[in-house]
Amino acid sequence: MKQFFSVGTGLTLLFFLSSFCPAEETSPSSDKKKNEKYSAKELVMKTMGGRQFWGDVQFFQGWKIQQHVISQHYRLLDPKDQRHASGSLADCQQRLEEIKAAEQLPPMRGKAVILVHGIIRSSKSFVKMKETCQQKGWLVVPFDYPSTQRTIPENANYLGKVIQSLEGIEEINVVVHSMGGLIVRSWLAQQDVVDPRVKRMVMLGVPNQGADMADRFRSNLLFKAIFGPAGQQLVTEVNSDFISNLPTPPFSFGVIAGGRNTLKGYNPLIRGDNDGTVAVSSTRLPGAADFIMLPVLHSFMMNDPETISYTLRFLETGVFRDSGKPQPIPVPQTVTVP
Repeated sequence: MKQFFSVGTGLTLLFFLSSFCPAEETSPSSDKKKNEKYSAKELVMKTMGGRQFWGDVQFFQGWKIQQHVISQHYRLLDPKDQRHASGSLADCQQRLEEIKAAEQLPPMRGKAVILVHGIIRSSKSFVKMKETCQQKGWLVVPFDYPSTQRTIPENANYLGKVIQSLEGIEEINVVVHSMGGLIVRSWLAQQDVVDPRVKRMVMLGVPNQGADMADRFRSNLLFKAIFGPAGQQLVTEVNSDFISNLPTPPFSFGVIAGGRNTLKGYNPLIRGDNDGTVAVSSTRLPGAADFIMLPVLHSFMMNDPETISYTLRFLETGVFRDSGKPQPIPVPQTVTVP
C-alpha cells in the first residue's frame, strides 16, 4: 500500500503522467448532415471513444477497420470516426467494398505517411503533423493501436496488418513518437523480408535505450494499471533486454530529440539532458542517418512547427538541415581480438 500513498512518489508519477497526457487536439467538426445513402440497417453512428481498446487492421482512403481487444469483434469507421458497420472482419470488409462502389472511391496510389503515436495517446495527437503532410499531397495513415492493453510486439502486429492493406501505395514513410518507434522496430523483428516500399522514418523522442522513468515506476501499482504490459517493456537495459534486442531499421531514419542543450534537462529526475520524459541519450540509435536536438517538450513534439518542418525535410531529402549536412549517429565498431 505504501506504493500508492507515498506523497513523493504520487506527485512524481503525476508529473510523469502529465507529460504523456495533454489534451489531444482534434480537427474542427463539420456541420452534421443527414446521411441518406444508407438504410436504417446500416445506420451511421458516431463512435463513443474508447481508443485504448481498438487496434487498426485495415486502411483505405481514410476509412479504417478496427478490432476490439477484448470482444475481438470489428468495426468500420469513416474518416470522421463514424461507424458504418460492426461484426466480423468479413462483414466490415464487405461493407467497405459496397461503400467504395457507391462513393466511387479511387484506388490508393503514390506516397503514404504512417503516423504512429506513443503510449496512452492516439492518432489525434498528430493533428498538425497530419494536416501539414496532407498539404504535401501525401496520403496520411493515422495509425491507432491499444497501447496500454497489449505488449509492444502484439501492437506491432496491428501495424503489420495496416501496412499490408496499403495496396497501390508505391512509397511508405513513417513518423513515430515515443513508444511508436519501438512499435516499428518490433514490427521489423517480425519480418522475414521488410516491405521495400518503406523508405524513410523520423523518430520523435523515441526511448531507443529505454526510459529512466519507466525504471523508476515499473513496480508501482498505479503505473502498472495505467501503462499496462507495454509500460513494463519501456525500461532500460539494466532491467530488461527487450529494447536492446530490437533491430535497427534497414531503411534511412532520422532522430529528433527534445532537450535544453544543458547538463540537466526539463525533468531533474532523468539523467542528463531530456525532454521531460525521455533522455536525449536514450533517443540516439546508432545507424541513424541524421540527428538533431530541439528545445521542445516530449508531449508537444508532434505538433511543434519547427519539429514538423525538420520532419518533412527529412522525409523529402533524407536530412534535417537545409544546409544538406547530416549529423549521423555512427554504429560502434566491433573490435576483433586476434
